[in-house]
Amino acid sequence: MPFLSQITLSPLGDATYLGNIASLSSGFTLKLKTNITFFVGENGSGKSTLLEGVAEKCGFSLRGGNRNHNLNQGHQFEGYESALSRHLKLSWTPIRINNGFFMRAESFFNFASYIDELAEEDSRILQAYGGQSLHAQSHGESFLALFNNQFDSGIYILDEPEAALSPARILAFMSIIHSLEQSNRAQFLIATHSPMLICYPGATIYQMDEQGIRETSYQETEHFTLTKNFLDNPHLYLRHLME
Repeated sequence: MPFLSQITLSPLGDATYLGNIASLSSGFTLKLKTNITFFVGENGSGKSTLLEGVAEKCGFSLRGGNRNHNLNQGHQFEGYESALSRHLKLSWTPIRINNGFFMRAESFFNFASYIDELAEEDSRILQAYGGQSLHAQSHGESFLALFNNQFDSGIYILDEPEAALSPARILAFMSIIHSLEQSNRAQFLIATHSPMLICYPGATIYQMDEQGIRETSYQETEHFTLTKNFLDNPHLYLRHLME
């Protein structure tokens, strides 16, 4: 059973900009039935907003990290908070857990810089990230170093983790997920555009769009069908686009 078993969002109305996001405005109750849950949809569909709200409810820094990483204190992100969080209710099975990690691909640079600052006072901290600065590695290498060294047990909330990963490294990431998920030590909530990631066997996929939010299969997502059709006949697509 997943640690986080249900996410409930109260109806938002149109009091704030959140009410203009179709997938969120009417509220919902999502049952998390598997240890791997993907959220897919176009940019602006509410995926990142939802994960950010859940992360804050879990007590994670909204700029990335676990409950012990306080990037806001003493940084330009002080006072940053989720507008959605107060409308959310999380249900846990059997009890709330505190372990885990929130990762935003767009702010990973800031997180890596934060770790370097800590390492200036205690270089042993880098051992928890593969033995060297995350900035000293390629973007993809640093992502996998984080996944390999920091992911163990808990709830992991990841916003577009594929952003820095090549197709081969996406497969490596899926292997990391599998080893943790099979041990029942970890749960993953992942917002993604990757047609490869959503093929993970047995995962739950929620589509977020103008119709709201609903469960779907990877074969029914535009991410998968458009990518597959393009790769089956790229010349047809490109000829149409460039005429």
